[in-house]
Amino acid sequence: MSEFAKQWVNLASEKLGAKAIACTDDFFAPMQRMLQDHAPVFIEDKYDDNGKWMDGWESRRKRVAGHDWCIVKLAVPGVIHGIEIDTSHFTGNYAPAASLEACYCQDELVDHIEGWQPLLEKTNLEGDSHQSLAIDPSDVVTHVRLHIYPDGGIARLRLFGRPTVDWKSVEPGTLVDIASSLNGGVALDCNDQHYGDIRNLLTPGRGENMGDGWETRRRRTPGNDWVTIALAHPGAIQKVEIDTAHFKGNYPDRCSIQGTLIHASGTEKTVSDGENWPVLLPEMKLSADAQHYFDSELADIGPISHVRINIFPDGGLSRVRLWAYIAEENA
Repeated sequence: MSEFAKQWVNLASEKLGAKAIACTDDFFAPMQRMLQDHAPVFIEDKYDDNGKWMDGWESRRKRVAGHDWCIVKLAVPGVIHGIEIDTSHFTGNYAPAASLEACYCQDELVDHIEGWQPLLEKTNLEGDSHQSLAIDPSDVVTHVRLHIYPDGGIARLRLFGRPTVDWKSVEPGTLVDIASSLNGGVALDCNDQHYGDIRNLLTPGRGENMGDGWETRRRRTPGNDWVTIALAHPGAIQKVEIDTAHFKGNYPDRCSIQGTLIHASGTEKTVSDGENWPVLLPEMKLSADAQHYFDSELADIGPISHVRINIFPDGGLSRVRLWAYIAEENA
């Protein structure tokens, strides 16, 4: 995983609400499939009415001048820091090159989108490969247009950046889920994610199934598993939700939460020291396939920017919500 993928939100995530809204052609594979969050798959004997089923966006072979493109509306407006273009399983049919433009537009009509600015120069691609491209931070954008030259397939497009939230407009006394990916929360690290992905924890809605969460392998040694989350904005946590949806024979027996306020200097050293952070939520019993809410059980440790969620001894969580009052001095 690229460094920018670890520290930013994928603004082109289907799970967060990104949509492919227009393209020149998606004869072989629909454009929206390119924004799916799970890794691309290849099913050898799967075909549909138009030919080989492919997990991504694929246009037909172009027989006229020009090239194909696709417009994506981001899940939320944001500043893009890095791009991932994945051509996994596209071998004789991948797009040989791609470029990207971006713009800020509040109009929902595709024909009215204008003001496109270069985001990524035309770049050569390879088949069945994963390309990570760091870029200079963009302006705040709402849409991107992916150009492929001249045609072919892209398995996944991921655009990592910082969601734009007007924190100054949040009314005092309003509770905000500062762990939500839509606000800029990022799951940074964990000791184990044998099943699922820690980023699932901060996405909207409840989990669709047991794979739509974070699950560790069965622990055979002393200790416990954990995940560290960078909150979207410093705040004083007032309410917590721990959701074990779909985890029945494999939910954690207990959980606890620690938190701290980290400033820019010395961040890496402090994040790695999470086991020594103040306790926000002491060990609490969990149950299968249920939403657990905690408020009176929370300690008053002041505004925090990072949390470490401990699960005992192992198991799976579907979602985590952390509602807080925004720290005014950082708004």
